[in-house]
Amino acid sequence: MSKIFAIALIIVCSCLQAIAQENYKTRDEIPAKYKWNFSDIYTSWDAWEADFKAISVDMEKIQTFKGKLGESSENLAGLLSIQEDLMKKAYKVYQFVSFQSTVDQKNMDLMARLQKVQLMFAQFGVTTAWISPEMIKIPEATMKDWVAANPALKDHKFDLMDMYRLQKHVLSEEMEKLLSYYSQVSGTAGNVFKALSTADMEFEEIVLSDGKKVKVTPGVYSQIVTNNPNQDDRRKAYEAMYDVYYKNKNTYAAIYNGIVQADWAGARAKKYESCLDAELEGNNIPKDVYLNLINTVKENTAPVRKYIELRKKVLGLDKYYGFDGSVSLTDFTKNYPYEDAVEEVIESVLPLGKDYQAKLKKATESGWLDVYENPGKRGGAFSAGVYGVHPYMLLNYNGTLDYVFTLAHELGHTMHTTLANENQPFATHAYTIFVAEVASTFNERLLLDYMMNNTKDPKERIALLTQSIEAIIGTFYAQTMFADYEYQAHSLAEQGRPVNAEVLTKIWGDIADKYYGNATEKTKYSNYPWTRIPHFYNSPFYVYQYATCFASSAKLYKDVTEGSKKEKKEALERYLTMLKSGGNDFPMELLKKAGVDLSKPEPILAVINQLDQLVDQLAVELEKIEK
Repeated sequence: MSKIFAIALIIVCSCLQAIAQENYKTRDEIPAKYKWNFSDIYTSWDAWEADFKAISVDMEKIQTFKGKLGESSENLAGLLSIQEDLMKKAYKVYQFVSFQSTVDQKNMDLMARLQKVQLMFAQFGVTTAWISPEMIKIPEATMKDWVAANPALKDHKFDLMDMYRLQKHVLSEEMEKLLSYYSQVSGTAGNVFKALSTADMEFEEIVLSDGKKVKVTPGVYSQIVTNNPNQDDRRKAYEAMYDVYYKNKNTYAAIYNGIVQADWAGARAKKYESCLDAELEGNNIPKDVYLNLINTVKENTAPVRKYIELRKKVLGLDKYYGFDGSVSLTDFTKNYPYEDAVEEVIESVLPLGKDYQAKLKKATESGWLDVYENPGKRGGAFSAGVYGVHPYMLLNYNGTLDYVFTLAHELGHTMHTTLANENQPFATHAYTIFVAEVASTFNERLLLDYMMNNTKDPKERIALLTQSIEAIIGTFYAQTMFADYEYQAHSLAEQGRPVNAEVLTKIWGDIADKYYGNATEKTKYSNYPWTRIPHFYNSPFYVYQYATCFASSAKLYKDVTEGSKKEKKEALERYLTMLKSGGNDFPMELLKKAGVDLSKPEPILAVINQLDQLVDQLAVELEKIEK
């Protein structure tokens, strides 16, 4: 359901000291202009209830077409029309509850409604299990004729014809129905991970060098390793944080083995050769793209080690550990008020045209953004669309430079969704995760350019370069490392070999050695980060797309900003066309039309070279401070 209803995003870098921000004791205290406007979806719960009930009616209507799809193009068009109406309501029904629950997680009434919607979708999966097997029985030649002759099928052409490419993975009605029964069970291991890592986790207490006692929760840990200049304090926080995961390593391994085995069972049931094939083939992504990414990056990690050596020197450390990777290189602590951040982001996207800039400005003024933290609101940031309404964007803005870039990042997603929804029918509006991070990271690069061109403060320039470097390491290198780990772990399951704590720790250690070599010191906990990375447990084979998107946006950014005026204009038109295309073609094809071919190593190497240049530039700026 996550592929349909939301794009959840992770901002993986944080390199600046926490500073002043807006603090509200209750959500009611927050001015309306900084909160989501839910009435754009429904003006009342009665209206919501009406659509919820209408979805059940649509389900019944769908059943009347069973056994009749192959009789005529009119029957097929009738089914697709009802199904589309149902899904449009589903977006609204689900998100109206989900968004409100997101900013008020203590509200049990909302949680109950959310579960009600989730059960409805589980029922929908069971009652519609017959559709794909029956549809695939229509001969391909017949389908081509129907699509050409019946205007009502025009919007569905891409999906209908692509169905035959995946024909061998469509099972019988009974088998599809049987698999649908396991849709909720398959998520159990992920839920166990969440419970163990949050509700049942007993975090340890430490005493810092100033005598202060703190319980090292994930949030506190992040604050200490980012802000505390004392390496011993950072070490204590690191050891306390990882020790609670280390003590449960066998449980985490058992949970992950359950996920890997479920993935392998699902892949075999659908007649795929591997778990990776099962994840990639739906979007027609060649396996070589995945393997090219992990192999090319693993062989080109020198810029990462060069950055670590630079940090070690600047921080004056005899030994450098992983927990030293977030502490700031300067005492830069500038506060960025939200209104100023919005203005800077708006100005930064001018290279994408005044129309794009105007649409982005509207997004910041129209109840699309939920800006500040409030009690009961979930953390992080995301952008999720509601077709026929507009995207909704979550923030927990805190005034740091990191969050200025988060704002630009999420607005990139919001604009991608806006342009796709404005230019595509419902059938092809949804773009895949494979291209989702292109617009967000592109906008981050535009913001970096704008801020670098508009500051003379050497410390701010260092902070900006560090921000950019950490974004590449966190979004490109780290996610590729994670993708390599997932591939190796799943390969073991496919070979019938054990997947346990010892095995998983060795996989992680071998990859980490390849990435970091001797640049960082080893500890007892160095090879156990696999225990606490949520994507492994919630979204297998997801993270590689952060890296491929980063590579794509780097190439597109270069095309749009370099070359002759004519070349830049043509590149911009290709890029905006990609954003407007939604999901009307395979993601690899959309990127190729825009000017990126991920089957080749060049886009990957371009990011690696960019990191190398940024590290050199940072070294120059740091020398200026020393002088």
